[in-house]
Amino acid sequence: MPRSLRILLPIAILIAAVLLFGLMVSKNERPERRAPDQAAMLVDAIHPAISQDRFMIEAQGTVQPKTRTTLVSEVAGPIVWMSDDFIAGGLFEAGQDLARIDPSDYEAALLAAEAELAAARATLADEQARSDAAREDFRRLYGDAREPGDLVVRLPQLARAEAAVQAREAAVMRARRDLERTRIRLPYDGMVIRRDTDLGQYVTPGTTLGVAFATDLAEVRLPMSDRELSFLDLPTRAERDGLQRPVTLTATVAGRPASWSATLVRTEGVVDENTRLTYVVAEIEDPYALAPDSDHRSLPIGTYVEAAIPGRDSTGLIVLPTEAVHGGNQVYLADADDRLQVLTVDIVRKTTDRVYIDNRIGAEDRIVTTAIPAPVPGLQLRVREPEAAEPRLQILPAAELTAAADDEADDDEDSP
Repeated sequence: MPRSLRILLPIAILIAAVLLFGLMVSKNERPERRAPDQAAMLVDAIHPAISQDRFMIEAQGTVQPKTRTTLVSEVAGPIVWMSDDFIAGGLFEAGQDLARIDPSDYEAALLAAEAELAAARATLADEQARSDAAREDFRRLYGDAREPGDLVVRLPQLARAEAAVQAREAAVMRARRDLERTRIRLPYDGMVIRRDTDLGQYVTPGTTLGVAFATDLAEVRLPMSDRELSFLDLPTRAERDGLQRPVTLTATVAGRPASWSATLVRTEGVVDENTRLTYVVAEIEDPYALAPDSDHRSLPIGTYVEAAIPGRDSTGLIVLPTEAVHGGNQVYLADADDRLQVLTVDIVRKTTDRVYIDNRIGAEDRIVTTAIPAPVPGLQLRVREPEAAEPRLQILPAAELTAAADDEADDDEDSP
């Protein structure tokens, strides 16, 4: 191959390659530039509820007897008899004998007092006869023109005899009362908490025999902060007759939930110096369901209960679960374009599970419950519809709370 051809051939190949590359580049279309898509955040949302009832003030307390008695001996002697009901948990009726102290010494004392009373009455009758005879003798001697003196008609002796009769009557009453006190009884239907004595034990005045309580009424002391009292809206002292207010108590007894109706009857009227709380008292009738027409379960003394008390009217306020409020007073809304809107709300009341707010939020607005690390208004959202995410918050009227709790208890009782 000629030397000139060897030089020109590589140059020709290089030029052809450059032309071919340029042709290929000119035929390719330049790709369209697109803005990067913003990733939409998946969130859960609910619809708000509109309150149609009153604020429900919740508190907790322990059921205590309204009437509690420590049985104490008022006379001395050995215990000779005890009732089978005088035992922890035993039920007794009003006036029923629970125990008896040996009455023999007191029966003898009563007989002696009655004998002394009979003697005093005989002495009085004798003195009365002497006085009447002296008055008659004076009248025969002096007629009706003069009045006899007190000594003449024996008035001092008659007064002394009358006083002796009164003293003996008092002694009989005391002896009869001491004899009555040998029978240990209470004036109400009740239950024994504990017994501190036993058959044959010698007791003296002041010896503790046991503790019992009345079963007709029980009480629950419910602590209230000053803010809770403001929502409870109690009447003033002058309006105390209007304090009666229904209270719903709920608790789990023997593994089953149940509810009881109670009545708010009073406040204790003082603020605890340590806790700064005020106690209100709810009263439960027939807690042990002993009445023949009772339709509720037994509520044992000492049971820890939760109470719900209707307070001020909350109609028209927006009610949200606590997880729907962020940063203390902010609510996240998803608008029609699924973009985030941050709304600052006015909180009227906040409980452990719900928040009452006074803002213009519609019942069909979508409230985001998912926590958003950087809540920038306008953030694109992918909203899981409220029906799929979480049911609408339900607000039960106060009158339906007891029925709802009873239905839950019935369902639990019917389940295998």
